[in-house]
Amino acid sequence: MKVAVRTTGRVVGCKQMLLAGVLCLLTGVVFAQAQNPGSMADQRAKSVTQVVLGILSYARWPVEPAQLRLCVVGPTEYTDDLVKGATQATGRPVTVQRYLAENPSIVDACDAVYIGKLTSDERSRLFASLTERPVLSISESDDQCTVGSLFCLRVSDDQVSFEVNLDSVARSGVRIHPSVLQLSRRKAAP
Repeated sequence: MKVAVRTTGRVVGCKQMLLAGVLCLLTGVVFAQAQNPGSMADQRAKSVTQVVLGILSYARWPVEPAQLRLCVVGPTEYTDDLVKGATQATGRPVTVQRYLAENPSIVDACDAVYIGKLTSDERSRLFASLTERPVLSISESDDQCTVGSLFCLRVSDDQVSFEVNLDSVARSGVRIHPSVLQLSRRKAAP
């Protein structure tokens, strides 16, 4: 009888240890899964910030602003790092403000706009208000490049690339350095 009790005690102890081990493994898997997407999202946001600042540094306005005003319009996925503000490689500070698409002050308050998810009506009204204004526009997704944005981002886990809408660039009043246009062609090829 004592043997049976000891065996039962050992079996229960082994089951508890096995259960604890399985829980530790599952916790590690869940923790790794929770960490991985977050760190990937952070990395994408940092990459988007670098690309946006790079595009802005190769743009020239008819009257160069001492401090570049970038406006984020609509809900976005990758602007967490960008909205903290930054300084371009040239040393020019970039201030970032969020605006609703319907805000009429976008026209006078922005040198560049970063456009998130907008309805087609919001997008049309925004671009209509920016017509004949020297405002550089960057859309977060590349499907909008035919609608009026100068630049459209393509964000993947591996890289952030962009497409250029040459017609919009020609009408914008903002001059873009030719090397940026060539870079977009190279990245668009794969």
